[in-house]
Amino acid sequence: MAQRFAPGQQLNVGIVGATGVVGSTMLAILKERRFPIATLRLFASARSAGKMIDGVTIEDAARADYAGLDIVLFSAGGSTSKALAPKVAAAGAVVIDNSSAWRADPEVPLVVAEVNPQALAHLPKGIVANPNCTTMAVMPVLKPLHAEAGLKRLVASTYQAVSGAGLEGIEVLARQLAHVGDQARLLAEGGHDALLPPAEKWAVPIAHNVVPLNYVLGEDGYTEEEIKLRDETRKILDIPGLPVSATCVRVPVFSGHSVAFNAEFERPISADRALELLRAAPGVVVTDVPNPLEATGKDPVFVGRVRQDPTVENGLALFVVGDNLRKGAALNAVQIAEALLG
Repeated sequence: MAQRFAPGQQLNVGIVGATGVVGSTMLAILKERRFPIATLRLFASARSAGKMIDGVTIEDAARADYAGLDIVLFSAGGSTSKALAPKVAAAGAVVIDNSSAWRADPEVPLVVAEVNPQALAHLPKGIVANPNCTTMAVMPVLKPLHAEAGLKRLVASTYQAVSGAGLEGIEVLARQLAHVGDQARLLAEGGHDALLPPAEKWAVPIAHNVVPLNYVLGEDGYTEEEIKLRDETRKILDIPGLPVSATCVRVPVFSGHSVAFNAEFERPISADRALELLRAAPGVVVTDVPNPLEATGKDPVFVGRVRQDPTVENGLALFVVGDNLRKGAALNAVQIAEALLG
């Protein structure tokens, strides 16, 4: 069993990275879901230490004493997690980490609450990893289809919101949209040719554009985001050699990651049977036109455009959308904490 604490037990909870977009969403979801908190402690960088959120004084994460905490949610980046998560776990807390720091570690379970909560039964390092927000959207959909027909191959193209890059991504898009608007007004008033906004954070401007080079290149020309989707899918679904080809694209959307994927299966599965399974799947909503506006602020992932893929023997094509800040990060972390409570 995954249960680590007594059901309903009041827990001492911490959030590392409490001032960030995901950290603040974690705090909001803990309140919304009435998670049983005895004491709450919030941690961030030294520049935020001493400030207050909801009456709680923020502590310097690097210098804090974590003794007495039961569960600590991390959303402060990979380097911070690598440095602090073992220290926090050694002090007695279960760490639920939202970064990529521990996802590939064979001694750290990588968990989606609706898909593989049984993995929480074994926590040798006292750390649980949250998947990448794009992987998170796909897993509740792929799980029942894999159980029915045996996933054999996956080809995916993503449409990722800028908020997946944190506050900076949101600010870059907002700034570039304003720039384009200003240039359009100049043209309308008889000005010279409009100037594109400069590229910031990504290889080319994001406003009114798409960016198919999402951060740095890794192995064989694939980016880190694409490799994460491959490796995390294999680990969560326990299909070590699953062939996966992904193209991860950043789009000028503030919130909500979308994924178009073509899945090949070992056994026949019709689109009607897939829809039947998906309508019964936890954390999944079947809809005609899944889209980021529909998914923003919502707990489930949305799936639609389910149809046969005629290019392979047993294939399906689908389109999935999830709120990358909510289900893609903060909500799943809280759901893992709830699973530890049984």
